[in-house]
Amino acid sequence: MSSPVVLRLAAVSDAPLLAEHRVAMFREMGAVQPHLEASLREASVAYFVAAIPTGEYVGWIALAPDSLTPVAGAGVQFRSLLPRPALSGDRLLLGKEAQVLNVYTDVSWRRRGVARYLVDTIIAWAGEAGVVRLVLSASAAGRPMYEQMGFVATREMIYTGALADAGDWVGATE
Repeated sequence: MSSPVVLRLAAVSDAPLLAEHRVAMFREMGAVQPHLEASLREASVAYFVAAIPTGEYVGWIALAPDSLTPVAGAGVQFRSLLPRPALSGDRLLLGKEAQVLNVYTDVSWRRRGVARYLVDTIIAWAGEAGVVRLVLSASAAGRPMYEQMGFVATREMIYTGALADAGDWVGATE
């Protein structure tokens, strides 16, 4: 299958675009209240500006082949991996972990294989970059594609109790 788009690595100058994709992704999942969108966008731009030069975040931008207009994007964030058994339990994972995130495609470009192409690119890149564990959080809409690509649900859960109150908050209501 030929590529539906042209890919390039994200640069610091793409921080506003990456942040807008992030806001749109959370908006479409119903995961961000409208009054927090501007704060999410601003904090995301600041993150990308800091994380892209250090390599903590590596992203790709998908461009329409005829106009080179950005139509999608995806990236990975490196996290330290404490040595652990592989999911199969038959070996140890020693090395880097990357979390796939910010997978977003403009509405007019969906169902053309763009997100799959981006994630395939990330998977190929991850192997070459020494990543031993690749994880993601899937939206309901994205879950079937990720499952077809070899991702599986795991034991992970998230704590929502008082510990969450310890962080910095923007727009929290009493």
